[in-house]
Amino acid sequence: MIGTYAAVIAVCGASLAIGQAAIAACGQRKWSWLGAPVGLALVCAVCWATVRMPGDGVVSAIVVALLAVGSVAFLWGRLEGGAEALRVGWPVALAALVAASLPFAVEGHFGILGTSFNPDMSQHLLAAARLAEGQSSPLLHQGYPLGPHSVVVALNKGLGIGLVQGFSGLSVAVMVLAPLTALAAFRELPALPRAAGALVVGLAYLVASYFAQGAFKETIEALFVLAFALALRETTRPGWRELPLRFVPAALIAVGTIYVYSFPGVLWLAGTFALWALATVALDRPAARTARRPAVLALLVFLVLVVPEVGRMIDFHNFETFDPNGPGLGNLFGQVSPLEALGIWPSGDFRLAPGDGAVPAIGYYLGAAFAIVLLVYGLARCWRRREVAILAGLSTCALAYAAARAGGTAYTAAKAIEIAAPLTALTIALPLATESRFLSAGRRPKGTANRGATESRFETDATRPKGTTRWGEGGWQGAALALFVAAAGLCSLLAFANAPVGPSSYSTALSEFRKVVGEGPTLVLASPTLLRDEQGSPFISWELRGGRVCIAADGELDAPPAGVRYVVTRGGRGEAPFPGLRVAEVASPYVLWEVIDPAPGKTPCPLIGERQARQGEPR
Repeated sequence: MIGTYAAVIAVCGASLAIGQAAIAACGQRKWSWLGAPVGLALVCAVCWATVRMPGDGVVSAIVVALLAVGSVAFLWGRLEGGAEALRVGWPVALAALVAASLPFAVEGHFGILGTSFNPDMSQHLLAAARLAEGQSSPLLHQGYPLGPHSVVVALNKGLGIGLVQGFSGLSVAVMVLAPLTALAAFRELPALPRAAGALVVGLAYLVASYFAQGAFKETIEALFVLAFALALRETTRPGWRELPLRFVPAALIAVGTIYVYSFPGVLWLAGTFALWALATVALDRPAARTARRPAVLALLVFLVLVVPEVGRMIDFHNFETFDPNGPGLGNLFGQVSPLEALGIWPSGDFRLAPGDGAVPAIGYYLGAAFAIVLLVYGLARCWRRREVAILAGLSTCALAYAAARAGGTAYTAAKAIEIAAPLTALTIALPLATESRFLSAGRRPKGTANRGATESRFETDATRPKGTTRWGEGGWQGAALALFVAAAGLCSLLAFANAPVGPSSYSTALSEFRKVVGEGPTLVLASPTLLRDEQGSPFISWELRGGRVCIAADGELDAPPAGVRYVVTRGGRGEAPFPGLRVAEVASPYVLWEVIDPAPGKTPCPLIGERQARQGEPR
């Protein structure tokens, strides 16, 4: 627990400080909630740039610590609105932290997230362990983006946080930073709709579901896509649109995307920018002309910072994920419904079809129908208010899903839906929140553009026409927002609570035995606690995939099953668990025993095939 939450604090603290300093260096002295994703992007890039230096992660930890301390010193006395940001942000951060902690509270222990949903984490842990030891790994050779892994290695070397706790802490930190980022869209609102809107956007159902299966790359990518759209939105606001470097924060987010998701991740951002630019040219040509030079400067910043990764991106192009005949369903049961992006899907497992869980199918479709109505209204209101950046981001996500569905696999299409979920929730929640009666104590949007193509005009008490109330005319919008937040929030909490938590420790040794045992058959003896309480069976099966594997608790069997050639135990050499065994290899904390005379007969051990156990490699 201590290691996990120490990692959360370290990642969140460094991201907020470094990101805010970067934005201040661009000329914006006021607090910006975009500092969270900008900082996380820079942390991932810096750690990957330094993790292979002498010390295997020590330099990364030192550089990030120096950057964080230097950022605080740089901001001291220069930053405006820091105290107000703390007052606004801490309730949202605390609520997000509590929600993301539900898996550990329900399971009663900390460990590897999503083990029985998706055992890919063992390969991520192996890659991180190799980085921490200065060694190579299959993912490194294949050009796989290892920015998050290098952050975990820096936590390990700098703070002594275990790799399992580091990945869990990074995953939880993303869940905290995402709602804080969404505050950039809701900051004009009073406390209740502001917090509710930020949480329902940052912790959208599919984001919570991917967190539940330990898919940290997808949750980071969803955060970056949301943040990029909001960064473009900010460039048209007073205090931003005059800055020559106003597009640089968006460029830094794009840099982080390269180091987290490689070149596929930046396609969402490129599409968003292209659609936003086209709309801006059509709606406000003078603003488009003044944006040319700042956009070129930001592009140069992006290119300079990603040039070192070009070779690895080329290597990653041949990764199995991009083969339409490769990963197939992955860990899915079929195509994931795009309706899940709407946020109301009352199932703890997003892979299930409507009606396969405790809630009848009609409950899914009623919730989806309600959300569709709100989405249509949100699209219309966003267009009227010229929320071009949000609409460009959502349109790009829709195109990405259509492309994945037509030319990709169910697995890649599901990821496209997950990445679209926060922007979908934002399109629904933002118009409702700004037009609802919750605004009786604040300001009300009029729905017309003011000075820029994407800037909404707000009316204060002093300028409100006589004869209108402070509550405005948004009665039903407040009720609709409350119902949407309640329904979508409960679905997200259900996904969090249903997340399995696996072993709290990890060793690469079990995976290393694959080249010795081959197809086996192999019997693995594990502690009852690991198997019963820590979701250990899927983890062990994945580690020894490619062969026939039996798994049993210590003391459960009197002899190896028929046909078993190898037995794996945990601990020192000690006594053999059965007669007729000899030590074949020792790789702490495991011992591999060879069965001298295997019992005749057909083995009961199932084949854990490459594709059966998640198609070979993590995506």
